[in-house]
Amino acid sequence: MLRLPILTCACFAPTTVFACELALLLAVDVSGSVDPQEYRIQMDGLATALRDGIVADALVEQQAEVALIQWTGSSRQRQTVAWTSMRDHADVLALADTIENDTRIWRNFSTAIGEALQVARSAFVPVSYCARHVIDVSGDGISNEGIEPKTQHAGLRAAEITVNAIAIETDKTDLTGYFFENLITGPGAFVVTANGFADYPEQIKRKLQRETTRQVTQRLK
Repeated sequence: MLRLPILTCACFAPTTVFACELALLLAVDVSGSVDPQEYRIQMDGLATALRDGIVADALVEQQAEVALIQWTGSSRQRQTVAWTSMRDHADVLALADTIENDTRIWRNFSTAIGEALQVARSAFVPVSYCARHVIDVSGDGISNEGIEPKTQHAGLRAAEITVNAIAIETDKTDLTGYFFENLITGPGAFVVTANGFADYPEQIKRKLQRETTRQVTQRLK
């Protein structure tokens, strides 16, 4: 009688692997020039922009990771919203709610943009597997304390991190020009101008639409 070998197999359920194409770090200015109402405009504006259909669809399509830091003067930069995976639209809406309710940490300090970039760069370590890394800086003034923003550019480029910005123009400084010359870096980096805080919600929505569409989320070369 022919005996056939008994075959055994160690079978495991397939593991779902998510391919993150975009890690987006929102960097919000909470320096002394930003009053409580203006802080609220920023957070509400970000939350509303995330709920925008174009932005939400793009974040889910990219299987993005999104986090937020608050930044102001030297030694006062902190990640207040942890990296959050955008697996579906419910995740995006939950993140929007979290950002909308994020409590302000500091109120009366200077503007240390260079240190904000330094802290932001190190924040990407947990999401190094994402294809593209972007810092989205919101600010209403030039850097007036700590290291200069340009000193961080070489390290940011080496880490394949792009820095975009939204300049909230509130005086005659030409903040847009300053951000263009000193803050943004990386292939395709850009500045969007908000003509005062009242214009911020519309412009941050436009900015996030531009940042999160697939054609700008390719791996840097």
